[in-house]
Amino acid sequence: MTSRPKLFNTVNAVLIGIISILCILPMLLVLMVSFTDEASIKQFGYQLFPTELSLDAYKLLLFGSTPLYRSYMISIFVTVVGTILAVTITSMAGYTLAAKHIRYRNRLGLFFFITMVFNTGLVPWYLINLNLGLNNTIWALIIPSLVFNPFNLFLVRNYMSQIPASLTEAAKIDGASDFYIAFRIFFPLCMPVLATITLFYGIAYWNNWFNAIMLVDNEKLYPLQYLLFKLNSEISMIQQMQSSGAILGTQTLPQESVKMATAILTIGPVVLFYPFLQRYFIKGLLIGSLKE
Repeated sequence: MTSRPKLFNTVNAVLIGIISILCILPMLLVLMVSFTDEASIKQFGYQLFPTELSLDAYKLLLFGSTPLYRSYMISIFVTVVGTILAVTITSMAGYTLAAKHIRYRNRLGLFFFITMVFNTGLVPWYLINLNLGLNNTIWALIIPSLVFNPFNLFLVRNYMSQIPASLTEAAKIDGASDFYIAFRIFFPLCMPVLATITLFYGIAYWNNWFNAIMLVDNEKLYPLQYLLFKLNSEISMIQQMQSSGAILGTQTLPQESVKMATAILTIGPVVLFYPFLQRYFIKGLLIGSLKE
């Protein structure tokens, strides 16, 4: 009987190790292709062990005509500020819908649920942001995405609904206000689900380039994702014009390696950010998804 658990643990460890290697290999391939010479990619394709290495892609991205440093700082600022504000608003709204002593909370929940089903469209969204004066400002990258995601809201509401009502009643007897109860009792007890939505909002803000396309014309305010998207589009256009003879030039731009270097540069902060929230992620997602 004792040999069976040991055999199971051994087989389980081997399978998990194989799956982990299979998950790591694509990332290693992307990393190696980003350091591969463009001519070698065209001749041999993507290789895990390239025949010729090159730093042309990173030189173009980091030291080219459009350096990434400013866009990196803008994306970090937008992600940090936007995530803090979005998590705070979502948490306060979740407490409002979870608190049983608040009137019309179910009707408010229905209102937020309707927004998950129906979308007003792009034109009203653009006109509202334009009339708010957000065009060509740093807040154009934050405020349009600041209105909380209803899915995240219901995760928080369902998690808070699991907290015993006796805590709220005891705090009310001691004279605590809703603001005090929310920030000193509910939010500290809801760290798993708050960490979960923090990860959701952080990734959404970091990867958001749509707001920049619609509302920002100033190159000094371009976030990282939009700048890299624009740079890749320009490289593809130049190569197409060179191949058709529309422009003369013999220099080969590192299109494929630039794509992979772009992935490496943009995924870095997310990879560093995720391990700090991983231990809360599964617990917050599972408990928050339970129906009240």
